[in-house]
Amino acid sequence: MMIVTTDRIDGYNVNEVKGYVKGSTVQTKHIGRDITAGLKGLVGGEIKGYSEMMDEARKLAIHRMVQDAEAKGANAVIGFRLQTSTVMANAAEIIAYGTAVEVEKE
Repeated sequence: MMIVTTDRIDGYNVNEVKGYVKGSTVQTKHIGRDITAGLKGLVGGEIKGYSEMMDEARKLAIHRMVQDAEAKGANAVIGFRLQTSTVMANAAEIIAYGTAVEVEKE
């Protein structure tokens, strides 16, 4: 599955637009990570536990978007975007979305 942030893919023709696709996940903080984050807040620096958690969440959201695109018969997603929002205290939603298309090499 090709995934691009642009509205077209050089060297490929869009044969059919399959429609909007998305994938999302909601992640919450872990108490162990909160303790580490609190300590990092005192001395500064990257909170690796949260960085890893958000990386895993992005991968899961993208995976779910790809599943949605494949279910529609697409072989590419154009106009890909990632967005995050706070759902409630200590929880964030990651959304991956774009337009599913069928492309073929020129």
